Amino acid sequence: MRSVNIFLFWAVSAVVLVFFIFLPIDPRTQLVTTFVVLMIVVVLKYLQAEGATRMVLLALATSIVLRYVYWRTTSTLPPINQPLNFIPGLLLYLAEMFSVWMLFLSLFVVSRPLAPRPPSPGLAEGTLPTVDIFIPTYNENSTLLAHTMAAALNIDYPADKFTVWLLDDGGTVQKRSAMNMVEAKAAEARHAELQDLCAQLGVRYLTRERNEHAKAGNLNNGLAHSTGELVAVFDADHAPARDFLKETVGFFGEDPKLFLVQTPHFFINPDPVERNLQTFQKMPSENEMFYGIIQRGLDKWNAAFFCGSAAVLRREALVISEGFSGMSITEDCETALELHSRGWNSIYVDRPLIAGLQPETFASFIGQRSRWAQGMMQIMRFRFPAFKRGLTVAQRLCYMSSTMFWLFPFPRFIFLFSPLFYLFFDLEIFTASGGEFMAYTVSYMIANLLIQNSLYGSFRWPWISELYEYVQSVHLLPAVISVALNPTKPTFKVTAKDESVAQNRLSEISRPFFLIFFVLLIATFVTGYRLYTESYKADITLVVGGWNLLNLLLAGCALGVVSERGERQTTRRVKVQRRAEVEVNGKWYPAMIRDVSVNGAGIQVFSTEVEEFPRDQIGNVRFQTHGVVAEGDLPISIRHTSVRGEIIFMGCRFAPDSVAHHSLIADLLYANSEQWWQFQHSRRYNPGVVRGTFRFLHIALVQTFRGLQYLVLHREPQAKTGGSE
Repeated sequence: MRSVNIFLFWAVSAVVLVFFIFLPIDPRTQLVTTFVVLMIVVVLKYLQAEGATRMVLLALATSIVLRYVYWRTTSTLPPINQPLNFIPGLLLYLAEMFSVWMLFLSLFVVSRPLAPRPPSPGLAEGTLPTVDIFIPTYNENSTLLAHTMAAALNIDYPADKFTVWLLDDGGTVQKRSAMNMVEAKAAEARHAELQDLCAQLGVRYLTRERNEHAKAGNLNNGLAHSTGELVAVFDADHAPARDFLKETVGFFGEDPKLFLVQTPHFFINPDPVERNLQTFQKMPSENEMFYGIIQRGLDKWNAAFFCGSAAVLRREALVISEGFSGMSITEDCETALELHSRGWNSIYVDRPLIAGLQPETFASFIGQRSRWAQGMMQIMRFRFPAFKRGLTVAQRLCYMSSTMFWLFPFPRFIFLFSPLFYLFFDLEIFTASGGEFMAYTVSYMIANLLIQNSLYGSFRWPWISELYEYVQSVHLLPAVISVALNPTKPTFKVTAKDESVAQNRLSEISRPFFLIFFVLLIATFVTGYRLYTESYKADITLVVGGWNLLNLLLAGCALGVVSERGERQTTRRVKVQRRAEVEVNGKWYPAMIRDVSVNGAGIQVFSTEVEEFPRDQIGNVRFQTHGVVAEGDLPISIRHTSVRGEIIFMGCRFAPDSVAHHSLIADLLYANSEQWWQFQHSRRYNPGVVRGTFRFLHIALVQTFRGLQYLVLHREPQAKTGGSE
């Protein structure tokens, strides 16, 4: 009976909403009605509506969106016999309809995402499956690889049940036999160095004849030479915590058709947007919306997909699908799509179990996103998910949402430049009065903001999505167009991550952002001029000018994004709390390790004898490990000291001279996944639409002036690079 009542409630609600959407009313009535509906939505949101009440909130906000779509379709398009108005007007209309379509797809995916899964079910040690851990690499330095391999070896799992493999695509026979002798010698040296490092650590080293099919080919070569029942994949700069396999492997015992357990990608360093805006410590990272909400939504529909790393896959499923798919340059999502279409299942575990590195420079960030966008477009072209046989209807919609998202550069550019058609050329591409704009468009924008804030509030703050889309669109648009024209042209390019920016400078790809900003700034002055000279059009001019001003704020904030801050430290420090002892000249002192990076640590030494700790003095730090080794002595070199009361604050640099020391560094940095979870949740709170908007306005104004300052004090880029597949 309860189910019947719920059905009747939703049926009546649907009839009322449809009636409201298509009811012909004047702008004043529309404004009053939408105001009442929005107030109800705000109250429900303030009450933190959940369950069915949350669905009512989303339904009411969606009704305003649909009302806008109806009005926009029937009343605002320019006459078709005015092509100068109609063509750009139609493009704007299509961009808006695409945005509405993506909104509805996202509502389907994430309106009621799965709650975080309970811990992995335990398995008796005798029934634990064997696991091959793959670490694919291309051109990363040996120190980075040593830490990742050491972290993998420290995983809490029976030693005879897992094998760590370094899959080296930088030392292939093809590269060692290259015609360019410099490249060949470098490949030979890398091959020998990594073989020796792997032998010392107890890791299996594997390379291949030729660099074919990029990362997918490298992983498939690993499959061909290994036998584990499960395969765990970590990028070269993704170091796992000790409990990674304990939190993932147990799920495979519950479902024989499970092919994937995916975990989130957690990063210990900010992306270039966060670093240059200085928001990393206080605002959720951009990827948290995907891993915190969207993947959980996909998981509800059995559509959580492989993200290339921090995942465990079943070998049996990979054998059936002939390995990792390599038709596109995003082998991860493509592989998941293929296996889902064959009836296999996936799950998503929303707990950070790896710590990785993001690109440090804006250019590398854009290079990474270009590869993702091009790969998703290739999947759209070659394996169109909507018509992929074997997928459920829900899975088709989920994969269409994930792939079509990367078309955002097209509507973003149309929204950016549409006001200029009126301000510069007096074209009327949107037929409406100022009053109608307020009644329909502004209410639609507010409803959209409320929907986004209800869905993602603690994971993505207001206007941050628009900023990320804009700063990517400038360079992603040509990348997406190139795939549309030639789907087979894009090739896999490594993502540079082991980088540092030595000094303040403008990004080498910053010029278009300044050009766009100044064009929009000129349009702002044109708005003032037209208000003065054409007062009879003041309502339309104010509307279009306000739209352009919003675009100008985004463009100004982007100037701060491409104005890269120099950093003295080349590696990111992570806060920890580990009791320790420090040894200098044979004398041991009680201490506390407070922060650590791959290169060094900040240590509190409980002593007043500062003269005992001279600069460049070699000593040791000893601490209790999380791993099987009870304690370890790690060589350090003292870099600086300062005294506060009876505590000496000491900065030191690690001086490892054996593989055991790399294991100790990995234990300090990566062993405890709890620290990543705590850091993530310290940034997750919802500022609300109003406060979030004012916060963004403050950021935008500050970054606009900072970007213009960098333009005046321009310096040439000086970055040190490295990369990973």
